[in-house]
Amino acid sequence: MGAVPSTPRKNALPQDPAEYLIGAFVGEKSYPLTSDFWDELLELPLSLQWPHHRVRQACEIFGQNNHHTRHLAKILIHLVWCLQESMSTSAGPSLIHMKAVNAAYLSSIFLKYVIENSKGNSFEEFYLSLDEGEAVPENFHGDQNTENFAMHGVLSFIGMSDVSSHTYLLHHELLNLMLVAMSTQLCYAPSLGPKDVHPFLDAVIIQETSLVSLVVRKLLLNYITCPNFPLNGGSYSIFSGGSQLGVLQKVGSAAANFVLLPFSYLASSNGEGSGSPLAEDSLLVLLILIHYRKCIMVDESLLDKSEDDATMDSLLKDSSYFSENPYCKALENARDIELDRIDIEGNAHRGPLVRLPFASLFDTLGMHLADESSVLLLYSLVHGNSDFLEYVLVRTDLDTLLMPILETLYNASRRTSNQIYMLLIVLLILSQDSSFNGSIHKLILPSVPWYQERLLHHTSLGSLMVIILIRTVKYNLSKMRDVYLHTNCLATLANMAPHVHRLSAYASQRLVSLFDMLSRKYTKLAELRNDKMLMNKAGSIDGSNISEDASTELHIYTDFLRIVLEILNAILSYALPRNPEVVYAILQRQEVFQPYKNHPRFNELLENIYTVIDFFNSRMDAQRMDGEWSVEKVLQIIIINCRSWRGEGMKMFNQLRFTYEQENHPEEFFIPYVWQLVLSRSGFIFNPSAVNLFPVDMLVEEEQEASTVEEALKDETGESSV
Repeated sequence: MGAVPSTPRKNALPQDPAEYLIGAFVGEKSYPLTSDFWDELLELPLSLQWPHHRVRQACEIFGQNNHHTRHLAKILIHLVWCLQESMSTSAGPSLIHMKAVNAAYLSSIFLKYVIENSKGNSFEEFYLSLDEGEAVPENFHGDQNTENFAMHGVLSFIGMSDVSSHTYLLHHELLNLMLVAMSTQLCYAPSLGPKDVHPFLDAVIIQETSLVSLVVRKLLLNYITCPNFPLNGGSYSIFSGGSQLGVLQKVGSAAANFVLLPFSYLASSNGEGSGSPLAEDSLLVLLILIHYRKCIMVDESLLDKSEDDATMDSLLKDSSYFSENPYCKALENARDIELDRIDIEGNAHRGPLVRLPFASLFDTLGMHLADESSVLLLYSLVHGNSDFLEYVLVRTDLDTLLMPILETLYNASRRTSNQIYMLLIVLLILSQDSSFNGSIHKLILPSVPWYQERLLHHTSLGSLMVIILIRTVKYNLSKMRDVYLHTNCLATLANMAPHVHRLSAYASQRLVSLFDMLSRKYTKLAELRNDKMLMNKAGSIDGSNISEDASTELHIYTDFLRIVLEILNAILSYALPRNPEVVYAILQRQEVFQPYKNHPRFNELLENIYTVIDFFNSRMDAQRMDGEWSVEKVLQIIIINCRSWRGEGMKMFNQLRFTYEQENHPEEFFIPYVWQLVLSRSGFIFNPSAVNLFPVDMLVEEEQEASTVEEALKDETGESSV
């Protein structure tokens, strides 16, 4: 195999021990667990400068020999022994720390190759069990499950050891190893059924609750504190002493050349993440853990084995269930460390609670919401953890979270559709609370520097939220044309409507323009449907399906128009005296409602709007004006008459209230989404042909979707080209 021997080269130079020992590790000879070889291998500062093809050759040789040597299982076992010993040592740097770093590092390289190149979904090719004749020390039983032993050791270190200048590298290597070990999800075709087996993930899921809680807490604390790699090499005197280049050299350059995984510990942040590789990997590992679902078969004997494969898969899905995910449960049960409710809540929940500084978590999320991983964490918290949601809702500085969310939605053309969906769902969940809807209108923003279309001075957070949601609808009309996105935007606006307070002039204008925008789309769809029906009747096309599609889309936009009318009704019915600018905007563009006065779906709602229009028109007509009407004069009359408004003649409708419900089988969305984030954020390069969780061109498509379409958003006058 060229330059990388399958056994140690006889002519290997004494000053080249790393070359010799790596050759022995991948070679044909099986070294027992108790051999001194393992200490020699793991005590080497890995500073080899191997090019990519040599790394590939080493992995190929390892893959050929591992079934006999069982070196993958053995290095994982040695890793755990090193971790156990390092947890009992003093806080300072030590040789055992370096051995653990190297063990995790090498395990990641070769485990990744084995996962990428195994056939089908068979994990027998991992050869994680030891030979029956293998002599093992007392601290490892021959019949012990290697993957369980390895994952328990890794999780124990992550959960129980603090991150310090001496342990940073080790923590990071272990997180990288976990990402690799859990990548069986990425590399094997998902069935999301009982046939799905992921040895390392399954081992992680069955750990005791107390350890799970420690791990979830530590991963979140890593995310909150954003620890960075200590740049003063003095802390690593044992690792890099004398003439040896040591671990810092391995990190700085050898990692780019020696391994397939481009670990970039010292790389600069792209501006969206935390700037801390350890924090980013902690978050990615946590997201994988909380979204994993282990499917369990109820009773396979009840199935009819004569069915075809497709029917059998369907029956398997119907006859199985997902076991409870302890990491998801730990995140849902996390409590604020500032609240002294341990005894009460400790009795209310099974197992130990995860105690977190909610204030720090809130602030960290606010700083990093440009990063999709943070958005997904925020979603997981506000959807699953009622205590954290309550904490968010009582904060008086809601702009800490909302401003980065709204800025990201403002830049929707440069974001992925999944990120936009997650942010809109977060806003929908928040808008379900009436106190939230009231609070956002009381918080006044001095300016909104990132909003380019016009200057927004002293605008309420609520007004800005209305403006951005409507802008997102416009973006969707011109680019994505996604019904789900429309629905979420309108649902959030509907929840906000009864609580609107002093909506700004610009937000009020945009609200009326929203109706005009959707009505234009509705009119075009109606004309298109009618044309196709005429052509179908004339026999010029076989358009039964086309007509059905057009009718379905027309029905959808009919619902959208009705929701907008209900939003306007809610403001006029419950909050008119506090919103003279909304009245002004309706009066200014009252002609847009005229075509729908007799529409059976809209007429009742429009009766209310015209009651308001007639009331204020009559008050305007009663005024004697010298000279022309000005905006200020009209608005002044509206403000005066808002005080005398009693709502006479208004028909009261039930308030619209939309709630978010997660769809059935959410794992079918979240698992691929999380792994897309891993590929884009962690720096791992997986062989595209080995990725089966989603099409390899999916990430490219997301980038194309996020291409600039700013021209579609430049027209902020309400005149849409759609």
